[in-house]
Amino acid sequence: MAERVQQPPAKRLCCRPGYNPACRQGQRAGGVLCGGPGSAPGGSGKTHNPESLLDIAARRVAEKWPFQRVEERFERIPEPVQRRIVYWSFPRSEKEICMYSSFNAGGEESGPSGENHEETQLPFLRGVTLLEGGWVDNVLQVGFHLSGTVTDPATSSQPEIICSVSVSFDRCKITAVTCSCGNKDIFYCAHVVALALYRVRKPDQVKLHLPISETLFQMSRDQLQKFVQYLISVHHTEVLPTAQKLADEILSTNSEINQVHGAPDPTAGASVDDENCWHLDEEQVQEQVKLFLSQGGYHASGKQLNLLFSKVREMLCMRDSNGARMLTLITEQFMADPRLALWRQQGTTMTDKYRQLWDELGALWMCIVLNPHCKTEQKCWWLKQLRRWNSVDVCPWEDGNHGHDLPNLTHSLPQGAHGNQELRPHRTVFTRAIEACDLHWQDRHLQHIIASGLYANYCYHDNQDGSLFDTRGWPMWHDCSSVVSRAELQRFPVQRLLGEGESYVALAVETALIGLGQQRVMPDGLYAQEKVCRNEEQLLAKLQEVELDDMLVKIFRKQAVFLLESGPYSGHGEIVHRESVPMHTFTRYLFTSLLPHDAELAYKIALRAMRLPVLESTASSGDLSRPHHMVSVVPNRYPRWFTLTHIESQQCELASTMLTAAKGDSRKLETVLESIQKNIHSSSHIFKLGQDAFKIATLMDSLPDITLLKVSLELGLQVMRITLSTLNWRRREMVRWLVTCATEVGVYALDSIMQSWFTLFTPTEATSIVATTVMSNTTIVRLHLDCHQQENLASSARTLALQCAMKDPQNCALSALTLCEKDHIAFETAYQIVLDAAATGMSYTQLFTIARYMEHRGYPMRAYKLATLAMAHLNLSYNQDTHPAINDVLWACALSHSLGKNELAAVIPLVVKSVKCATVLSDILRRCTLTTPGLVSALHSRRNSGKLMSLDKAPLRQLLDATIGAYINTTHSRLTHISPRHYSEFIEFLGKTRETFLMAQDGHIQFTQFIDNLKQIYKGKKKLMMLVRERFG
Repeated sequence: MAERVQQPPAKRLCCRPGYNPACRQGQRAGGVLCGGPGSAPGGSGKTHNPESLLDIAARRVAEKWPFQRVEERFERIPEPVQRRIVYWSFPRSEKEICMYSSFNAGGEESGPSGENHEETQLPFLRGVTLLEGGWVDNVLQVGFHLSGTVTDPATSSQPEIICSVSVSFDRCKITAVTCSCGNKDIFYCAHVVALALYRVRKPDQVKLHLPISETLFQMSRDQLQKFVQYLISVHHTEVLPTAQKLADEILSTNSEINQVHGAPDPTAGASVDDENCWHLDEEQVQEQVKLFLSQGGYHASGKQLNLLFSKVREMLCMRDSNGARMLTLITEQFMADPRLALWRQQGTTMTDKYRQLWDELGALWMCIVLNPHCKTEQKCWWLKQLRRWNSVDVCPWEDGNHGHDLPNLTHSLPQGAHGNQELRPHRTVFTRAIEACDLHWQDRHLQHIIASGLYANYCYHDNQDGSLFDTRGWPMWHDCSSVVSRAELQRFPVQRLLGEGESYVALAVETALIGLGQQRVMPDGLYAQEKVCRNEEQLLAKLQEVELDDMLVKIFRKQAVFLLESGPYSGHGEIVHRESVPMHTFTRYLFTSLLPHDAELAYKIALRAMRLPVLESTASSGDLSRPHHMVSVVPNRYPRWFTLTHIESQQCELASTMLTAAKGDSRKLETVLESIQKNIHSSSHIFKLGQDAFKIATLMDSLPDITLLKVSLELGLQVMRITLSTLNWRRREMVRWLVTCATEVGVYALDSIMQSWFTLFTPTEATSIVATTVMSNTTIVRLHLDCHQQENLASSARTLALQCAMKDPQNCALSALTLCEKDHIAFETAYQIVLDAAATGMSYTQLFTIARYMEHRGYPMRAYKLATLAMAHLNLSYNQDTHPAINDVLWACALSHSLGKNELAAVIPLVVKSVKCATVLSDILRRCTLTTPGLVSALHSRRNSGKLMSLDKAPLRQLLDATIGAYINTTHSRLTHISPRHYSEFIEFLGKTRETFLMAQDGHIQFTQFIDNLKQIYKGKKKLMMLVRERFG
């Protein structure tokens, strides 16, 4: 708190009309100890006498009446009565002192830096330390004023400091504080705390005097003169100028001071007109909030502002009027933040952290205006303030953005009570609080709602006051506020007075359940939607802290039934608005709470909440003759739900919770499965549910739950169908998991998915993952299959493989061949499928791969056949000397060469036609001249000539000519766009060209002619031709 050394002026003038000195004869003017005769029980004495009637009456008067009213009411007040009133007027509880000297009650708080400080550094706890250390001295109470000195002991960094502290109080509240320490803060300093706690804890050690005016009344003229002169003498340097000024004014007949009856007394307590509230330094509140806001988005500043909001909530909880006062000061500074205008001009949005502070501000105003204990004039003043802030152009909007709001749910409801279909103006953060100002706790409808559960039924007509309902049974609200028009949503099914077994916790829980179950339209904008989720989660977190007892279980049951039966006002009603906020998160909490006590009700409400209408292709149909069905009649469109991913995940969590709970109950599992298949549209979430069910069904500490395994399998099959024609990066993982799940279910499940593979898998998945896994040894061992079962399963896998090969030979032929190896007929069928597809549908890469497989399996002639088919699809240009198919071409030629001269002669024309790259052709040519053809045939027959093939005869002559031609064409192609940096590389290429030319009988002559032609054609490239001439002549 900003402690100022100067004592504030006295609040009222004191005099004593009709004063009779005789009534005070025998009474001394000196003080008595606060805890002297007649003190309150519970002091330091060991005996406890009954409290006197004087103390009882004085305490009540001290709590409720300003002392001026006491003086006006009674002409003469005996001094003992005055003393007891003054005594009881000081606060007796440390709770409020703690509240005004620390952010959090009890002193547990974080410092400005955001880090936890030592407890001894907190004002309240430091004050306690100073008190317990005996550092409080000279404590004196004069009337309603307490003073004393508090010493700050010396430390290594600062000397001992003695602080003069004074405290004014009235009606058990500290109304003013001053301290010479000079510390400026929102809350009381440690010295004020120490002095106040001294008075609370040690009242018997404080000398109590009546107000100074009472003492002066008892003095004679000589005593008064002596008193004044001594006072001036002691403090002449400070008070002499003021004393002389006052003396001059008093001696002047016409002075203003002589026109006033009485004189000020700072110790005489409050006047009738003074507001009775704890001291709050408004200036410091404004300065601190302004400082925190100026620090922008720093974490510490946001934390400090949240602590201030917590302090407001704490004050409201204690019904302290400073809560609204402090929030008003905070709001004024928020509204004056220059960033608001800047953001509006730039069209940018405020940060989420700052946005949340505004939300908290609006929520606190809602709490204030809905306080049933506030006076009408207070609410009117608050409404005026809220409207003023609301009208400011830069006032933040409720939905967190500057787009158009979605219509309120109220406008989608039947119009029996609301004829207004117009779009609302922009709603600000204060709009709800303004609307709440029109909600009166004495409203007839609200009183009916509080008193009667039947009133919530929209079809209820049997009411004695017919003016409360229209002909259709709808409540006829005479208040235009949208808050009042939805009051039946905020139904309190309990009497105002707590009944037997009821508690405020029970009321709070029931209110929370009502609010969470209310149907409401999803707002527009990312921030507003995230706020909906965040608020719901925060409220549920609070509810989870409450331990359920029998009373709360009854409330849960009652509210669950009400939510299921209360029509369009409930998020669990039979029909809901298509864009209504889903109930998944709330219902999961309801389900887990109700499950141990009423499983049927728990499942009923959870299954109802599983829906997600916004993702349905068409709006739900219903009997539109009934009013509550009209809420679903909205345009069929897909809104911008930015939090849809989160919502779907919560829907998935609800379903997972039900699956877990239903383990072992086949009927419930089937019902939950149907709900999942109907309502969940995300393949990833269905997959997660399948995995969850699988894990639960196969826990290590129990036997597998076959029913839950089947549920898991069904969910997996649904995922396969959904993702079959769409791209999903987890598809392979899903397929592998489904096979694992089917394996756990049994051999019939594996056979079933193979029989219907075309509805679940792509041909590639079916052959490379499903059939391969089914035929693996691991699966056979896991299922403990006998030979007959193994053969049946293998037969299904081979049938699947052949079907896939027919459908997609490019990707499945090799897998089909592999799977059919052990069955001759199936293998031949698969090979024939490959041959049939080779001419049209298969690429050379696929054919070469299958050809190599055939060679590896011992079918060289089939490999040769497939290689020749692959060569027909290949085309290598002159500059593709690094093409990946080169190795396949070389392998095909080597295979043909090994089979014999005839096979080689058949493949060389294909090579010449398909390959134009000179280096590849020369490589093939050299390989064919190194060994004798027919090595493989020689292994199977005795004939083998053992002679190398001649380059002058077919088929190598054709290959040699093609190679020379390729070199000639490649040379000309290179020279067309050659640069000097490639000259040396080109000369090396010509060297390889010459080697190939020399393989022919007249190769030397041909090469010389070739070089001469180059010199003539490209004579302009003098430097290059000079290099050619140097190398080749």
